[in-house]
Amino acid sequence: MSDPRAALEEKVVEAALGARDEVVGLVSELVACDTTARLPGRPARDEEKLQRLLAARLARIGARPELWEPAPTGAGSRFLPAGLDFAGRPQLAAVLPGAGGGRSLLLNGHIDAVDVAPLEQWLSDPFKVEERDGSLYGRGVCDMKGGVACLVMALETLSRLGVRLAGDVVFCTVTDEESSGAGGRMAVEHGVKADAGVAAEPTGFDAWVSCRGTVTPTITVEGRAGHAEMPQPDWREGGAVNAIEKLVPLLSGIRALREEWRGRPDHRHPLLAPGDIVPTIVGGGTWMVTIPASCDVTCDVTYLPGHADAHGTGKAVEAEVVDRLTAAVAGDPWFAEHPLRFRWTEDVVPAEMPADHPLVVTALECAALVGRSGKPAGLDSWHDAATFTAGGTPTFSFGPDGIETAHAVNERASVQSLLDFTAAVAVMAMRWCGVAGAQLQGGPR
Repeated sequence: MSDPRAALEEKVVEAALGARDEVVGLVSELVACDTTARLPGRPARDEEKLQRLLAARLARIGARPELWEPAPTGAGSRFLPAGLDFAGRPQLAAVLPGAGGGRSLLLNGHIDAVDVAPLEQWLSDPFKVEERDGSLYGRGVCDMKGGVACLVMALETLSRLGVRLAGDVVFCTVTDEESSGAGGRMAVEHGVKADAGVAAEPTGFDAWVSCRGTVTPTITVEGRAGHAEMPQPDWREGGAVNAIEKLVPLLSGIRALREEWRGRPDHRHPLLAPGDIVPTIVGGGTWMVTIPASCDVTCDVTYLPGHADAHGTGKAVEAEVVDRLTAAVAGDPWFAEHPLRFRWTEDVVPAEMPADHPLVVTALECAALVGRSGKPAGLDSWHDAATFTAGGTPTFSFGPDGIETAHAVNERASVQSLLDFTAAVAVMAMRWCGVAGAQLQGGPR
């Protein structure tokens, strides 16, 4: 006797793999919405248009969509940029009710994308999807509007075939993942949750169960202004001090700390690289013949999940950075009277979940079902899955190919990987949430 569950899954996979035109069409619609990341104070772009498009599609298959604009963020938060507003940039949560008795599933994606610069290097309009050699090109096709489109198409495929899940599906798309993670945090605070979840980042069918967090110091080195073309007495006698030249011991200290972290046992992780500290922005000086009175260095500091404190913050990492870099410049007497100054921006907190979590196992089995070999892995950067995990919904990233062109000119995703991912998600939802019993006894009900 044939297995009705396997037969139904085979039918779902066939339908999902055959939805080429629908997948390409939806990806194209999403990419046409300019949702490139914006800084606080900048006007909204097409965020509301895109979210309403998704809400309407989900409503047609029986989901209950909710769109809301969170209140602007205030000052004093470790985790959110001050003054970020959500006017015209709603978050979306749509619940597709199950028949009852099954586990709930979160399907998450972010709708923001990075900017398109340098525009002149694109071979086609970044906001108009173009297909070449089996891949779609456009800003966001892999990171991650392609994945979002697949999530929608997976649910639509089940609906068209009359497959009723037993557990609820919570579909949630958010803003601001690329800049601060504020959208995901707002969703968690709003009450978005499920038994477990998936974020459709372009993982190449791996399951990213771990990620590093980030704290970002801007370090000010103080100097003393003076005429660059005039001889200067010793600084103790009032002479000028070149703040740019004073970077030398600081940069040496940064390099030494990085090397130490690479070899330290507490920085070893089975799926992640050690914590790191990388200077990324330098600014100093005001005039070409004036010795600079100050210089700022901004660093990207990444840290492992095990280095978050009991309150889920990176304060201990910040304290180590301050102590070590202060010590690195201590040999220069100038710094005894003019110490380094540290200013910290948002704390983007890491998280991880067990690699053998049942949903991880299910997702990888469903990838294998469509010929894709995936494994538990880590993301050395950060993703919204960490916020949902910290908020009580164990969530990992799992998605199609394409990470190699994320944030790049001529971003692309292969059509076949999008179709395979659509099929894998549809079957994953069936296995995780369960299928209403009558459908396994001879057809939809």
